[in-house]
Amino acid sequence: MRHGIIVLAAASLLSACQTAAPPAVSTPTSTPPRTPAAIQLAASIDAYKSLVAQQIMAANSAYTFSGRLPPMLPAIVVLDLSVGPDGELKSVHVHRSRDSEASAAALAAVRRVPTLFPPAAHLMHRHARTFDFSETFLFNDQYQFQLRTLSGPQ
Repeated sequence: MRHGIIVLAAASLLSACQTAAPPAVSTPTSTPPRTPAAIQLAASIDAYKSLVAQQIMAANSAYTFSGRLPPMLPAIVVLDLSVGPDGELKSVHVHRSRDSEASAAALAAVRRVPTLFPPAAHLMHRHARTFDFSETFLFNDQYQFQLRTLSGPQ
């Protein structure tokens, strides 16, 4: 009898802890629009850099080339970018370059991106105001570029 009371008490406690099932959510009949790259959250710094590089390449299709890199690159430019928590480009400057024409082309390419970059708040260090990273522009003889983040192994 004592065992039955304990089981009954335990069952009462467990049922009191249960919550009602959430109300059913109606699902839309049409497919929701895809999330634009500018508002996707990147899971890592590499994924973030890839999203940014894709936006730069998309905004500069007339100035880019694809395929294998030439054996000798006439110009390599490394830019430092600072992006705010909401994806706004706060600053961009040349970190390393030996070619002023290529440097100007790389800076113009970043500034040509018409929208915000992806939000970066979740990747920022505590108390940081910007998320800072570098991107490398690899130029061919016609001053067209590929971005190192997207170029893959060669």
